[in-house]
Amino acid sequence: MFETRNVAIVVFDDVEVLDFAGPFEVFNVASEVAPRDPDPPFYVYTVGHTGGMVRARGGLKIEPSYSIANCPQPDILIVPGGFGTRRLLKNDVLLAWLQAQRARVQQLLSVCTGSLVLAQAGLLRDMPATTHHTALHRLSELSPSTTVIADQRFVVHGDVVTSGGISAGIDMSLHIVEQLLGADVIAKVKQEMEWGWFQS
Repeated sequence: MFETRNVAIVVFDDVEVLDFAGPFEVFNVASEVAPRDPDPPFYVYTVGHTGGMVRARGGLKIEPSYSIANCPQPDILIVPGGFGTRRLLKNDVLLAWLQAQRARVQQLLSVCTGSLVLAQAGLLRDMPATTHHTALHRLSELSPSTTVIADQRFVVHGDVVTSGGISAGIDMSLHIVEQLLGADVIAKVKQEMEWGWFQS
Protein backbone atom coordinates (compact mmCIF):
# COMPACT_ATOMS: atom_id res chain seq x y z
CA MET A 1 0.00 0.00 0.00
CA PHE A 2 2.81 2.43 0.93
CA GLU A 3 6.44 2.42 -0.11
CA THR A 4 8.94 2.66 2.73
CA ARG A 5 10.62 6.06 2.75
CA ASN A 6 13.86 6.77 4.56
CA VAL A 7 13.47 9.73 6.90
CA ALA A 8 16.85 11.12 7.95
CA ILE A 9 17.06 13.66 10.77
CA VAL A 10 20.34 15.52 11.18
CA VAL A 11 21.57 15.87 14.79
CA PHE A 12 24.48 17.91 16.12
CA ASP A 13 25.80 19.48 19.31
CA ASP A 14 23.29 21.91 20.81
CA VAL A 15 20.45 20.77 18.55
CA GLU A 16 17.06 21.75 19.98
CA VAL A 17 15.56 18.58 21.46
CA LEU A 18 11.98 18.94 20.26
CA ASP A 19 13.20 20.08 16.85
CA PHE A 20 14.44 16.57 16.08
CA ALA A 21 12.42 14.51 18.56
CA GLY A 22 9.06 15.95 17.48
CA PRO A 23 9.38 14.97 13.80
CA PHE A 24 10.98 11.67 14.83
CA GLU A 25 7.92 10.90 16.92
CA VAL A 26 5.45 11.84 14.19
CA PHE A 27 7.05 9.71 11.49
CA ASN A 28 7.70 6.81 13.87
CA VAL A 29 4.13 6.79 15.22
CA ALA A 30 2.84 6.96 11.66
CA SER A 31 4.83 3.83 10.87
CA GLU A 32 3.30 2.09 13.87
CA VAL A 33 -0.32 2.94 13.11
CA ALA A 34 -0.32 2.81 9.30
CA PRO A 35 -1.01 -0.40 7.37
CA ARG A 36 2.07 -2.43 6.45
CA ASP A 37 2.50 -3.90 3.00
CA PRO A 38 4.46 -5.69 4.37
CA ASP A 39 6.91 -3.00 5.51
CA PRO A 40 6.18 0.21 7.44
CA PRO A 41 5.85 3.46 5.46
CA PHE A 42 8.84 5.15 7.13
CA TYR A 43 12.29 4.16 8.33
CA VAL A 44 13.31 6.99 10.65
CA TYR A 45 16.91 7.50 11.73
CA THR A 46 19.31 10.15 13.00
CA VAL A 47 22.41 11.27 11.14
CA GLY A 48 25.43 13.01 12.63
CA HIS A 49 28.35 14.71 10.96
CA THR A 50 30.72 11.96 12.12
CA GLY A 51 28.35 9.50 13.74
CA GLY A 52 29.88 10.17 17.16
CA MET A 53 27.93 11.13 20.28
CA VAL A 54 26.36 14.58 20.25
CA ARG A 55 24.87 16.62 23.08
CA ALA A 56 21.55 18.30 22.46
CA ARG A 57 20.26 21.35 24.29
CA GLY A 58 20.32 20.71 28.02
CA GLY A 59 23.05 18.09 27.68
CA LEU A 60 20.88 15.27 26.34
CA LYS A 61 23.23 12.71 24.79
CA ILE A 62 22.36 11.32 21.37
CA GLU A 63 24.21 8.62 19.52
CA PRO A 64 23.31 9.05 15.84
CA SER A 65 22.36 5.92 13.94
CA TYR A 66 24.61 6.93 11.06
CA SER A 67 27.07 9.53 9.86
CA ILE A 68 26.68 11.56 6.69
CA ALA A 69 29.27 9.22 5.16
CA ASN A 70 27.36 5.97 5.68
CA CYS A 71 23.66 6.74 6.10
CA PRO A 72 21.07 5.16 3.84
CA GLN A 73 19.99 7.49 1.07
CA PRO A 74 17.25 9.72 2.55
CA ASP A 75 13.94 10.18 0.82
CA ILE A 76 12.94 12.80 3.38
CA LEU A 77 15.71 14.87 4.96
CA ILE A 78 15.07 17.00 8.04
CA VAL A 79 17.44 19.67 9.36
CA PRO A 80 16.43 20.77 12.87
CA GLY A 81 17.53 23.94 14.61
CA GLY A 82 19.00 25.04 17.88
CA PHE A 83 21.99 27.07 18.99
CA GLY A 84 24.29 24.55 17.33
CA THR A 85 23.21 25.70 13.87
CA ARG A 86 25.56 28.67 14.29
CA ARG A 87 28.50 26.27 14.00
CA LEU A 88 26.91 24.40 11.12
CA LEU A 89 26.90 27.58 9.06
CA LYS A 90 30.70 27.20 8.92
CA ASN A 91 30.74 23.43 8.39
CA ASP A 92 31.67 23.19 4.73
CA VAL A 93 31.55 19.39 4.69
CA LEU A 94 27.97 19.27 5.98
CA LEU A 95 26.88 22.13 3.73
CA ALA A 96 28.29 20.33 0.69
CA TRP A 97 26.50 17.15 1.73
CA LEU A 98 23.21 19.02 1.98
CA GLN A 99 23.75 20.55 -1.44
CA ALA A 100 24.35 17.10 -2.89
CA GLN A 101 21.28 15.70 -1.15
CA ARG A 102 19.03 18.41 -2.58
CA ALA A 103 18.89 16.67 -5.94
CA ARG A 104 18.45 13.23 -4.43
CA VAL A 105 15.77 13.58 -1.77
CA GLN A 106 12.04 13.63 -2.38
CA GLN A 107 11.47 16.26 0.30
CA LEU A 108 13.78 18.64 2.16
CA LEU A 109 12.48 19.91 5.51
CA SER A 110 13.77 22.21 8.22
CA VAL A 111 12.67 23.05 11.72
CA CYS A 112 13.33 26.34 13.48
CA THR A 113 16.81 27.71 12.70
CA GLY A 114 17.55 24.67 10.58
CA SER A 115 16.39 26.91 7.74
CA LEU A 116 19.46 29.08 8.32
CA VAL A 117 21.63 26.08 7.44
CA LEU A 118 19.62 25.49 4.28
CA ALA A 119 19.97 29.17 3.44
CA GLN A 120 23.73 29.08 3.96
CA ALA A 121 23.88 26.11 1.61
CA GLY A 122 22.01 28.13 -1.02
CA LEU A 123 18.96 25.88 -0.90
CA LEU A 124 16.29 28.51 -0.19
CA ARG A 125 16.97 30.91 -3.06
CA ASP A 126 13.96 32.53 -4.69
CA MET A 127 11.36 30.82 -2.52
CA PRO A 128 9.27 31.55 0.58
CA ALA A 129 10.51 30.15 3.89
CA THR A 130 10.22 30.62 7.62
CA THR A 131 12.23 30.04 10.77
CA HIS A 132 12.16 30.77 14.51
CA HIS A 133 10.72 34.21 15.16
CA THR A 134 14.03 35.45 16.58
CA ALA A 135 15.94 34.46 13.43
CA LEU A 136 13.76 35.94 10.68
CA HIS A 137 16.16 38.79 10.02
CA ARG A 138 19.13 36.42 9.96
CA LEU A 139 17.37 34.28 7.37
CA SER A 140 16.98 37.37 5.17
CA GLU A 141 20.67 38.16 5.58
CA LEU A 142 21.79 34.67 4.62
CA SER A 143 19.42 34.37 1.65
CA PRO A 144 18.33 37.81 0.39
CA SER A 145 16.22 36.33 -2.41
CA THR A 146 14.13 34.31 0.05
CA THR A 147 10.69 35.68 0.90
CA VAL A 148 10.66 35.37 4.68
CA ILE A 149 7.25 34.45 6.10
CA ALA A 150 6.69 35.45 9.72
CA ASP A 151 3.12 34.40 10.46
CA GLN A 152 2.85 30.73 9.45
CA ARG A 153 3.69 27.56 11.38
CA PHE A 154 5.25 26.08 8.26
CA VAL A 155 5.75 27.15 4.66
CA VAL A 156 5.47 24.75 1.72
CA HIS A 157 7.28 25.43 -1.53
CA GLY A 158 7.14 22.35 -3.70
CA ASP A 159 9.31 19.69 -2.09
CA VAL A 160 10.95 22.13 0.34
CA VAL A 161 9.13 22.78 3.61
CA THR A 162 10.38 25.04 6.40
CA SER A 163 8.76 25.40 9.81
CA GLY A 164 8.85 27.92 12.60
CA GLY A 165 10.30 27.38 16.02
CA ILE A 166 10.53 24.10 17.91
CA SER A 167 6.98 22.68 18.21
CA ALA A 168 6.09 23.87 14.70
CA GLY A 169 8.17 20.98 13.38
CA ILE A 170 5.51 18.61 14.65
CA ASP A 171 2.82 20.43 12.66
CA MET A 172 5.01 20.34 9.57
CA SER A 173 5.65 16.61 9.98
CA LEU A 174 1.96 15.90 10.44
CA HIS A 175 1.31 17.79 7.21
CA ILE A 176 3.85 15.67 5.33
CA VAL A 177 2.45 12.42 6.74
CA GLU A 178 -1.08 13.43 5.76
CA GLN A 179 0.04 14.26 2.23
CA LEU A 180 1.77 10.90 1.86
CA LEU A 181 -0.51 8.55 3.81
CA GLY A 182 -3.90 10.25 3.94
CA ALA A 183 -6.43 11.50 6.46
CA ASP A 184 -7.14 8.14 8.11
CA VAL A 185 -3.53 7.60 9.11
CA ILE A 186 -2.98 11.16 10.30
CA ALA A 187 -6.12 10.92 12.46
CA LYS A 188 -4.63 7.88 14.18
CA VAL A 189 -1.29 9.64 14.65
CA LYS A 190 -2.93 12.68 16.23
CA GLN A 191 -5.02 10.46 18.48
CA GLU A 192 -1.97 8.46 19.60
CA MET A 193 0.05 11.62 20.26
CA GLU A 194 -2.91 13.55 21.73
CA TRP A 195 -1.75 16.48 19.65
CA GLY A 196 -3.65 19.71 19.01
CA TRP A 197 -2.61 20.21 15.41
CA PHE A 198 -2.34 23.75 14.02
CA GLN A 199 -2.57 23.87 10.25
CA SER A 200 -1.18 26.77 8.22
